[in-house]
Amino acid sequence: MSTLQQSIAQRGVHHSLHDEVAARLRSMIFEGELVPGSFIDEGVLCEVLQISRTPLREALKVLNAEGLVRHEPRRGCFVNQVTEQDLDEIFPVIALLEGRCAFEAARNATDADLAALDLLHERLNRHATAGQINDYYAVNFAIHEAIITLAGNRWLAQVIGDLRKVLKLARLQQLHAPGRLAQSLAEHMAVFAALKARDPDGADTAMRTHLTRQRAALRELARVQKSRALA
Repeated sequence: MSTLQQSIAQRGVHHSLHDEVAARLRSMIFEGELVPGSFIDEGVLCEVLQISRTPLREALKVLNAEGLVRHEPRRGCFVNQVTEQDLDEIFPVIALLEGRCAFEAARNATDADLAALDLLHERLNRHATAGQINDYYAVNFAIHEAIITLAGNRWLAQVIGDLRKVLKLARLQQLHAPGRLAQSLAEHMAVFAALKARDPDGADTAMRTHLTRQRAALRELARVQKSRALA
């Protein structure tokens, strides 16, 4: 029995083998073992994962639907690459979706929810002050997840989750753009202020501004990196 099959047995019947394979492939993509643009060699993967081609191909169908891989007729599957045009198209959409989450969160959040968010924002502030970008990213993600959860809309959560997977392919590092860390913190505090004020429209606007400025920061980072490369 392969490691993946043992995992299935331990977790029970609620997880199929191809779900486990899809999760393993996502991990390989996000960790750089399968790089953007690379060909997915089914024979090699079957040997590495100790599975047959059937669950692998079912898993690839899942990842294709998520936008992480693409299938080319008579050629096979490739890991997707995220272009600048993709980013220009995705960010306005995810800004609208997360803005709606903030809108709903402002209406739904209890005092206990806001107290928990307050603790997260205190940690975010500490990491920003110390320039700890990796720690900041982790707390930033937790805050976004908390707001999505408070929205209580599983369809919003599902679509945002799928878009985030595609964005993760780009290995975005917008906090490395000049001045972005402080700007990001200020944006988060604006969202939180609207949530505390029970201001749905203000929370929506602040969150959309936050996501829109992330895209602007990525453009600036790309410009800076290009200038350095040409220097």
